[in-house]
Amino acid sequence: MTSEMLWKPSEERIINSNMYRFMNLINERYNQTFDSYNPLYDWSIENIPAFWAAMWEFAEIKASTPYEEVVDDLKKMPAARWFSGARLNFAENILHYRDDQTALIFKGEGRESSKISYKTLYDEVAKVATALKAEGIRTGDRVAGFMPNMPETIIAMLASTSLGALWSSCSPDFGKRGVLDRFGQIKPKILFTANGYFYKGKKIDSLPVVSDVLQEIPSIEKVAVIAYTEEDPDLNSIPRSVLFDDFKSKETDLEIDFEQLPFDHPLYIMYSSGTTGLPKCIVQSAGGILINQLKELLLHTDVKRQDRIFYFTTCGWMMWNWLSCALATGATLVLYDGNPFYPDAGALWELAQDEKISIFGTSAGYIAALQKAGVKPAETYDLTPLKTILSTGSPLPAEGFEYIYRDVKGDVQLSSISGGTDLNGCFALGNPMGPVYAGELQCRGLAMKVEAFDEEGRPIINTEGELVCTAPFPSMPIHFWDDPDGEKYHKAYFNVYPSVWRHGDYIEINRRGGVIIHGRSDATLNPGGVRIGTADIYRQVEQIEEVEDSLVTGQRWKNDERIILFVKLAVGVELTDVLKQKIRETIRKNNTPRHVPAKILSVPDIPYTLNMKKVEIAVKKVIHHEPVRNKEALRNPEVLDYYADLKELEEE
Repeated sequence: MTSEMLWKPSEERIINSNMYRFMNLINERYNQTFDSYNPLYDWSIENIPAFWAAMWEFAEIKASTPYEEVVDDLKKMPAARWFSGARLNFAENILHYRDDQTALIFKGEGRESSKISYKTLYDEVAKVATALKAEGIRTGDRVAGFMPNMPETIIAMLASTSLGALWSSCSPDFGKRGVLDRFGQIKPKILFTANGYFYKGKKIDSLPVVSDVLQEIPSIEKVAVIAYTEEDPDLNSIPRSVLFDDFKSKETDLEIDFEQLPFDHPLYIMYSSGTTGLPKCIVQSAGGILINQLKELLLHTDVKRQDRIFYFTTCGWMMWNWLSCALATGATLVLYDGNPFYPDAGALWELAQDEKISIFGTSAGYIAALQKAGVKPAETYDLTPLKTILSTGSPLPAEGFEYIYRDVKGDVQLSSISGGTDLNGCFALGNPMGPVYAGELQCRGLAMKVEAFDEEGRPIINTEGELVCTAPFPSMPIHFWDDPDGEKYHKAYFNVYPSVWRHGDYIEINRRGGVIIHGRSDATLNPGGVRIGTADIYRQVEQIEEVEDSLVTGQRWKNDERIILFVKLAVGVELTDVLKQKIRETIRKNNTPRHVPAKILSVPDIPYTLNMKKVEIAVKKVIHHEPVRNKEALRNPEVLDYYADLKELEEE
């Protein structure tokens, strides 16, 4: 099936892009004549050390000691060593600028926006770093944040990493168990938290969760509390606590003593979703995250100093880490904390208008919700500065692409991007020099040797297969926490194809280099032995106005598997035989008869992780009466109870 081209960049936009400038650098240095993305990509995966050396220079990475070699052995997958000999500091590279340009704009739900300059940001980081050092924080210690998406979170992260401490964060909508399952494993010394947060017009108190957590994580020696929802919060229930403003140093004109560390020194501890057991604690390197995220921001997203970049995210999602790295480009970051539909569905587009956002990032789920609600930002808001929209979290269907170009903005680069927490980055993403096709990610990331494998481990084109990466890359995890022999790490990525990273997505790479995501491969349906991606069904169901949301999974049935579709219906709609037939006909017409569900059942809600990803595997376990561990990883775990004993699933 041929996708429709929806947009292509002007010649002026192409030649003014960072990608074009980088391509010319490669042409000059390596005597090449590239004039488009695909040959540049091919060169990057055939010359991986040369690519990353050029990226180091292009990104102006600051190191006190230069590297001796880019990578020791590309056949080591995992365990390749990158930029050996180099000594640098992540926070020093992020705080590249120290002038009066606005670094951060913060808009909390129901509050006026506030601004911080790059000079003020540096000064605030210096004050917190001085305080952390006074508390005895040293290289290798863990510092945790249980925080809204606010400037103080970025300040605390940069202060911690300036000392060589490892940063880890959760958003405040995590419950007690969710926080303990994460921070309890890594035993932080310092906890940063806000006293509460706002959501859907309500003030929500975070301190009861913090109080409970402190009783079970004795390693926490100090809690710094940001007074956010009230000026003078009562901290009597929080032992070893101090207000953030009292915690940071009172000195002025401080200089940060950035700890110089190896390229592969640990930076972040990220977490898997944890829906099948305790979350895995993924340890990522300072240099690897820095250089890969700058590649994605500078080249694939075309971030420049004059840009204002926004991503709707919480501090529990990797997109927060990704957005924070954009400070190294000198751009202005727009932070938002709250419900994206409060006080109305136009809240984020009003923010885009008021703050003149040029790069707007969000989730595919948010775009689908706007589309369902009939929101047409183009008719209401002035989005003249907007040049790029980013979408991730789940596959964005072709109809979502068409909605953006029809109802949001016609002249915009829509970059659907896909990667994961594991690499804190992307395998496939945007190309500012190339066209946008409906339902497609524009390209594979530079120097990411991404392929689709069939079941025999052979690369395939124009056919659905497993997303794999067959060469190492700098932002691979350095290890998992508490995994001394690397068994958990190996099992997570390398237990299917030897020395090949298997990511767990089901994808298709077409002949022009575009990528289509068909869903998680561990959720792939297999009726009659034919593999079907769940995204193919969601794309059709999302077109049906009577259906607000849906989830599809497989049920073991008579030595085979049958497809079960659960639908959350719009208000006032009933699941009649007529509606069931409409759903089946839509799926059959636009996919194949094999995609048509055997059962369509109405449910009150669809379960999601805290990062807003549907949990097909958890529902599959429930309908087969298998235990679902760590329900704290879910935004609405109570919903699973409804799926437990559905009599319709016992019938033909």
